[in-house]
Amino acid sequence: MRRAITLLFALVLLGGAPVAAQPPSPQAPASLAEAERGGGEWTEYQNVQDGFKVNFPGQPRITETTWMSEYGYTLPARVYSATRGSERYSVTVVDYAPIEPQGVERARKCPAGAETCLGSDLGGDGHWKHDTRGAIVFAVSKFLERDAKVTRYNWGHQDLVEGHLLQLTNRDGSRTFGFVGMHEMKLYILEGTVPAGAPEPGLFQQSMGWIDRNGNGIRYQTIYANQFHGLKQMPPPARAGGGRGRGAGPSGAPYQP
Repeated sequence: MRRAITLLFALVLLGGAPVAAQPPSPQAPASLAEAERGGGEWTEYQNVQDGFKVNFPGQPRITETTWMSEYGYTLPARVYSATRGSERYSVTVVDYAPIEPQGVERARKCPAGAETCLGSDLGGDGHWKHDTRGAIVFAVSKFLERDAKVTRYNWGHQDLVEGHLLQLTNRDGSRTFGFVGMHEMKLYILEGTVPAGAPEPGLFQQSMGWIDRNGNGIRYQTIYANQFHGLKQMPPPARAGGGRGRGAGPSGAPYQP
């Protein structure tokens, strides 16, 4: 703020007039407030292994863990977390690739006629396909079980990968923004929480994106839905480039089931 006042004073001395202010972008309030109060430097973090990119306040800490799916399968997961003062940011990535062999093994040991663990053609052995189809809703249910008021919950997408978006007010007045999506058989649970009265973590929520094994950004030409494309029910949409803007190009990677 001191530098801004100094610059304005210099313009006056030089006889110039400041340029008329432009209408603020939706990002401006949060960006300005973050700059004024200092803290960790926001940078785009990319992780090729788990196929995502997101803005973090500094380098995140990585924690290996497991995730219990809705149907009771134990799946490997990683939590990428960072703090900025009393603010907390995290992305949890759950790998659903091992769920199919676990379902096959469950069905193999299942008593004869026990449909609940045998599965079906539609649901897969041990219902692993149904478990995968419901992974986003199941993860969202964990937010809904909290001692917090949901102020917004809607379908959406990040770079055309579908997911669910949430906003919550916690008991202490802090605000939590979340996004839950699924891409290429990995479940992504993004969560940002800031103290009461602080700028809401919308920029963090909106910064989620996807990268391929070579570190190139992914943006599809239409909606990607893991329950169809990740489960190989249909080819994934053609890719339109890695930017967050509108894609420009019909070519896409060939589908390989």
